[in-house]
Amino acid sequence: MDGTSTVPDPLSPSVSPPTPPVPLTALLAREDLGLRQIAGPDAGESGAAVQWVHTSEMADPYPYLLGGELLLTAGVHISDPAGAGIYLDDYAARIVEAGGAALGFGVAPVHDTVPRALVNACDRHGLPLLEVPPRTTFSGVARAVWQLVAEARHAELRRVTEAQQGLATAAARPDPVPAVLRQLAARLGGWAVLYAPDGAVLHTAGTAPGSGVRQAVHDLSGVVRTAGRPGPVPASATDSVGGTRLTAYGLGGGEGFALGVAAEQREPGDHTITGVAVVLLSLLTGKHQGAADSVRSAALVRLLLGAAAGDVAPLLGGEEWIVVHARGDAGNDPVAHSVAASALAAALGSGLVDTDPDHNLVRLLLPADRPLTAQPGWTLGASAPAAPGDLPAADARADRALRRAEATRAPLVRHRETGIAALVAPAEAAAHARVLLAPLGGNTALTETLRTWLSLHGNWDRTATALGVHRNTVRQRITRCGALLGSDLDDPDVRMELWFALGSGH
Repeated sequence: MDGTSTVPDPLSPSVSPPTPPVPLTALLAREDLGLRQIAGPDAGESGAAVQWVHTSEMADPYPYLLGGELLLTAGVHISDPAGAGIYLDDYAARIVEAGGAALGFGVAPVHDTVPRALVNACDRHGLPLLEVPPRTTFSGVARAVWQLVAEARHAELRRVTEAQQGLATAAARPDPVPAVLRQLAARLGGWAVLYAPDGAVLHTAGTAPGSGVRQAVHDLSGVVRTAGRPGPVPASATDSVGGTRLTAYGLGGGEGFALGVAAEQREPGDHTITGVAVVLLSLLTGKHQGAADSVRSAALVRLLLGAAAGDVAPLLGGEEWIVVHARGDAGNDPVAHSVAASALAAALGSGLVDTDPDHNLVRLLLPADRPLTAQPGWTLGASAPAAPGDLPAADARADRALRRAEATRAPLVRHRETGIAALVAPAEAAAHARVLLAPLGGNTALTETLRTWLSLHGNWDRTATALGVHRNTVRQRITRCGALLGSDLDDPDVRMELWFALGSGH
């Protein structure tokens, strides 16, 4: 083994998988750039890759490099190429020490050719050196790298999304645990194994590695099985044997099961794919093994495959749930949205998730006793705890809570049934609301505008932001509401009564 590290949170929140680096060979293949490698290890054989581009004429760029850069220079800092051997040797060494991926040297207008001493230094330190022809600008090289990065990111997002769909489908099979393991092994191009709490092998999938690798995975599983970490986010441990990357995950629920994975190649999105498998296997190996729990697993799979929360409410039993509406920064791109939704579900410890990329919306169900906290990059609106039969109403309240959160720029807003609403019988409150609001004629635009405006204390700008309309539209609708209701909406008593009515099922 090359060393072991224990990582407590394998499913830590992230909007999407890390962006894969761009192979240097892909950049060299761009005929429009005309780049040529003249020193350093062959890009194809070494697998050199670039994450970003940085231009610098500093004599020592080390303090300004993060690692993974293609550093571009025109050699302004090289005053005497013929006598700069020692200086350029130190220069190349510092770039390698900082983690630079490659060096690009622009020919003209400062130097007619790449200094021979720089070529020798890059060969000596194993730094790929690219000659940038006079016709190619540094900004053109940077633009090409960003284009390749975007293409690689899109391809990785699509790969992860397809893997997630495959895992969800596998979880719906009659033999869900072996099916999920087979899908995981196939998607990672490796080996997956499920261990019982006592360390016995329950299921395996993929091509079994050598005995040394299998033993190392077994040892890692022991680390996470004995960690005893309860909760939705299990512990993990990583190691490597030769060129094989090993990872073990303790499955959530406190049952002591563990997942082991071995793969020779590790792609950026593999962490996200494995995270989805961990959530599914945690649910499938948890305490619920009876008939009622099999029904609940069916509800989980339906939600993973896109069913609406209300359609599966009868399958969720008698306990109370919280509906969460969430909107992140992934936009309405289906691939990015799906990846972000899965990451959020994993962070909240829920497999009950419904996605709506057209409106950049994610809906989740959480057990009422599970803690809900704000998540980086997300705006959340949560309902009060509700029984399965009341989930449609809770869904509407979560939607209103999300709108309020967006209008007030709060990361999390919870809807709470308190005050007068908690003292009046729901049927009586609903009857009163129908009579009071009847003059609005069931006009959804007017009703939602009035509800949002009241929730934001009559603030025109915030109401416009929450509804996505112009502030003048808000004024016109509120004026119309006042006229139809025959009420002075500036009167606090009127506002209080309307707010009560709007919260009673309308």
